[in-house]
Amino acid sequence: MPKVSEEYKTARREEILDVALRCFAARGYAKTSIADLVAASGLSAGAIYGNFPDGKKELFAAAASRVLESRRNELDARRRGEGPLAPGQIIATLISGIRTEPFSDVLPQLWAEATVDPEIRELVRAVFLRLRTAIGAQLAEWARTHPDRVEGDAAAWAERVTPVVLSAAPGFILQRALLDDFDEEAYLAALGEGLAH
Repeated sequence: MPKVSEEYKTARREEILDVALRCFAARGYAKTSIADLVAASGLSAGAIYGNFPDGKKELFAAAASRVLESRRNELDARRRGEGPLAPGQIIATLISGIRTEPFSDVLPQLWAEATVDPEIRELVRAVFLRLRTAIGAQLAEWARTHPDRVEGDAAAWAERVTPVVLSAAPGFILQRALLDDFDEEAYLAALGEGLAH
Protein backbone atom coordinates (compact mmCIF):
# COMPACT_ATOMS: atom_id res chain seq x y z
CA MET A 1 0.00 0.00 0.00
CA PRO A 2 1.52 3.37 -1.00
CA LYS A 3 2.35 5.86 1.73
CA VAL A 4 -0.01 8.86 1.94
CA SER A 5 1.75 12.22 1.69
CA GLU A 6 1.43 14.95 4.31
CA GLU A 7 -0.09 17.20 1.64
CA TYR A 8 -2.82 14.63 1.02
CA LYS A 9 -3.49 14.25 4.75
CA THR A 10 -3.71 18.01 5.17
CA ALA A 11 -6.02 18.36 2.17
CA ARG A 12 -8.29 15.58 3.50
CA ARG A 13 -8.47 17.19 6.95
CA GLU A 14 -9.33 20.54 5.37
CA GLU A 15 -12.01 18.89 3.23
CA ILE A 16 -13.58 17.27 6.29
CA LEU A 17 -13.34 20.53 8.22
CA ASP A 18 -15.07 22.44 5.39
CA VAL A 19 -17.95 19.95 5.44
CA ALA A 20 -18.17 20.10 9.24
CA LEU A 21 -18.28 23.89 9.24
CA ARG A 22 -21.09 23.88 6.68
CA CYS A 23 -23.02 21.37 8.77
CA PHE A 24 -22.41 23.24 12.04
CA ALA A 25 -23.51 26.50 10.43
CA ALA A 26 -26.66 24.94 8.95
CA ARG A 27 -27.73 22.60 11.77
CA GLY A 28 -25.86 23.76 14.85
CA TYR A 29 -23.28 21.85 16.82
CA ALA A 30 -25.71 19.88 18.97
CA LYS A 31 -27.84 18.74 16.03
CA THR A 32 -24.93 17.76 13.77
CA SER A 33 -23.94 14.10 13.98
CA ILE A 34 -21.06 12.17 12.51
CA ALA A 35 -23.69 10.52 10.27
CA ASP A 36 -24.53 14.01 8.93
CA LEU A 37 -20.85 14.59 8.20
CA VAL A 38 -20.58 11.23 6.46
CA ALA A 39 -23.63 12.03 4.31
CA ALA A 40 -22.43 15.54 3.46
CA SER A 41 -18.84 14.55 2.71
CA GLY A 42 -19.32 11.20 1.02
CA LEU A 43 -16.55 9.84 3.22
CA SER A 44 -16.77 6.98 5.67
CA ALA A 45 -17.02 7.47 9.43
CA GLY A 46 -13.60 5.78 9.58
CA ALA A 47 -12.12 8.47 7.33
CA ILE A 48 -13.54 11.18 9.56
CA TYR A 49 -12.38 9.57 12.80
CA GLY A 50 -9.04 8.73 11.20
CA ASN A 51 -8.42 12.44 10.73
CA PHE A 52 -10.27 13.67 13.84
CA PRO A 53 -10.03 10.85 16.41
CA ASP A 54 -12.03 12.78 19.03
CA GLY A 55 -14.86 13.21 16.54
CA LYS A 56 -17.22 16.14 16.59
CA LYS A 57 -15.56 17.95 19.50
CA GLU A 58 -12.19 17.93 17.78
CA LEU A 59 -13.78 19.13 14.53
CA PHE A 60 -15.53 21.95 16.37
CA ALA A 61 -12.30 23.04 18.03
CA ALA A 62 -10.46 22.82 14.69
CA ALA A 63 -13.12 25.09 13.21
CA ALA A 64 -12.48 27.67 15.92
CA SER A 65 -8.77 27.33 15.43
CA ARG A 66 -9.09 27.96 11.71
CA VAL A 67 -11.25 31.07 12.16
CA LEU A 68 -9.12 32.57 14.94
CA GLU A 69 -5.80 31.73 13.29
CA SER A 70 -7.02 33.45 10.15
CA ARG A 71 -7.62 36.59 12.20
CA ARG A 72 -4.14 36.37 13.72
CA ASN A 73 -2.59 35.95 10.28
CA GLU A 74 -4.51 38.97 8.99
CA LEU A 75 -3.21 41.07 11.88
CA ASP A 76 0.35 39.95 11.18
CA ALA A 77 0.03 40.70 7.46
CA ARG A 78 -1.42 44.16 8.06
CA ARG A 79 1.26 44.94 10.63
CA ARG A 80 3.99 43.93 8.17
CA GLY A 81 2.47 46.24 5.58
CA GLU A 82 1.69 49.24 7.75
CA GLY A 83 3.82 49.00 10.87
CA PRO A 84 2.45 48.94 14.43
CA LEU A 85 -1.35 48.97 14.49
CA ALA A 86 -3.35 51.19 16.82
CA PRO A 87 -6.05 49.55 18.96
CA GLY A 88 -8.82 50.67 16.61
CA GLN A 89 -6.94 49.29 13.61
CA ILE A 90 -6.54 45.95 15.35
CA ILE A 91 -10.25 45.80 16.11
CA ALA A 92 -11.16 46.86 12.58
CA THR A 93 -8.85 44.18 11.13
CA LEU A 94 -10.38 41.48 13.32
CA ILE A 95 -13.92 42.53 12.44
CA SER A 96 -13.21 42.93 8.73
CA GLY A 97 -11.92 39.38 8.67
CA ILE A 98 -14.93 38.12 10.58
CA ARG A 99 -17.28 39.84 8.15
CA THR A 100 -15.80 37.88 5.25
CA GLU A 101 -15.42 34.61 7.17
CA PRO A 102 -18.17 32.31 5.89
CA PHE A 103 -18.33 30.35 9.14
CA SER A 104 -18.02 33.07 11.77
CA ASP A 105 -21.64 32.47 12.80
CA VAL A 106 -20.47 29.14 14.24
CA LEU A 107 -18.38 30.95 16.87
CA PRO A 108 -21.24 31.77 19.30
CA GLN A 109 -22.15 28.07 19.29
CA LEU A 110 -18.57 27.22 20.04
CA TRP A 111 -18.38 29.69 22.92
CA ALA A 112 -21.62 28.32 24.36
CA GLU A 113 -20.33 24.75 24.19
CA ALA A 114 -17.03 25.82 25.77
CA THR A 115 -18.90 27.06 28.85
CA VAL A 116 -20.38 23.63 29.55
CA ASP A 117 -17.90 21.16 28.05
CA PRO A 118 -14.44 21.13 29.68
CA GLU A 119 -12.78 19.42 26.70
CA ILE A 120 -14.06 21.99 24.21
CA ARG A 121 -13.20 24.75 26.66
CA GLU A 122 -9.57 23.67 26.82
CA LEU A 123 -9.28 23.33 23.05
CA VAL A 124 -10.88 26.74 22.45
CA ARG A 125 -8.95 28.34 25.30
CA ALA A 126 -5.63 27.36 23.72
CA VAL A 127 -6.59 28.99 20.41
CA PHE A 128 -7.98 32.07 22.13
CA LEU A 129 -4.79 32.50 24.18
CA ARG A 130 -2.70 32.47 20.99
CA LEU A 131 -4.85 35.23 19.54
CA ARG A 132 -4.69 37.20 22.79
CA THR A 133 -0.90 36.90 22.86
CA ALA A 134 -0.64 38.16 19.26
CA ILE A 135 -2.92 41.13 19.99
CA GLY A 136 -1.01 41.95 23.18
CA ALA A 137 2.31 41.94 21.35
CA GLN A 138 0.96 44.25 18.65
CA LEU A 139 -0.54 46.63 21.21
CA ALA A 140 2.75 46.75 23.13
CA GLU A 141 4.64 47.49 19.93
CA TRP A 142 2.24 50.33 19.08
CA ALA A 143 2.48 51.71 22.63
CA ARG A 144 6.28 51.76 22.46
CA THR A 145 6.09 53.85 19.27
CA HIS A 146 3.40 56.15 20.74
CA PRO A 147 4.39 56.70 24.40
CA ASP A 148 2.43 59.97 24.46
CA ARG A 149 -0.82 58.04 23.82
CA VAL A 150 -0.59 55.55 26.70
CA GLU A 151 -0.33 55.76 30.45
CA GLY A 152 2.71 54.12 32.00
CA ASP A 153 4.83 51.29 30.70
CA ALA A 154 3.97 50.06 27.19
CA ALA A 155 3.87 46.37 28.18
CA ALA A 156 1.69 47.03 31.23
CA TRP A 157 -0.64 49.21 29.16
CA ALA A 158 -0.93 46.52 26.49
CA GLU A 159 -1.70 43.91 29.14
CA ARG A 160 -4.55 46.08 30.49
CA VAL A 161 -5.96 46.97 27.07
CA THR A 162 -5.71 43.59 25.33
CA PRO A 163 -8.87 42.08 26.92
CA VAL A 164 -10.86 45.15 25.90
CA VAL A 165 -9.64 45.04 22.30
CA LEU A 166 -10.22 41.30 22.13
CA SER A 167 -13.80 41.66 23.38
CA ALA A 168 -14.88 43.93 20.51
CA ALA A 169 -14.97 41.13 17.94
CA PRO A 170 -17.26 38.80 19.95
CA GLY A 171 -19.51 41.79 20.61
CA PHE A 172 -19.71 42.43 16.89
CA ILE A 173 -20.42 38.76 16.16
CA LEU A 174 -23.18 38.49 18.75
CA GLN A 175 -24.89 41.71 17.68
CA ARG A 176 -24.76 40.64 14.04
CA ALA A 177 -26.23 37.25 14.94
CA LEU A 178 -28.97 38.49 17.27
CA LEU A 179 -30.06 41.96 16.18
CA ASP A 180 -31.96 42.29 12.92
CA ASP A 181 -31.28 46.03 12.77
CA PHE A 182 -27.56 45.80 13.51
CA ASP A 183 -25.65 48.13 11.18
CA GLU A 184 -22.19 46.65 10.53
CA GLU A 185 -20.96 49.70 8.64
CA ALA A 186 -22.06 52.09 11.41
CA TYR A 187 -20.33 49.87 13.97
CA LEU A 188 -17.05 50.01 12.06
CA ALA A 189 -17.37 53.76 11.49
CA ALA A 190 -17.96 54.34 15.22
CA LEU A 191 -14.91 52.38 16.36
CA GLY A 192 -12.71 55.48 16.38
CA GLU A 193 -15.22 57.42 18.42
CA GLY A 194 -15.62 54.65 20.93
CA LEU A 195 -11.87 54.36 21.42
CA ALA A 196 -11.10 58.08 21.59
CA HIS A 197 -9.49 59.29 24.80
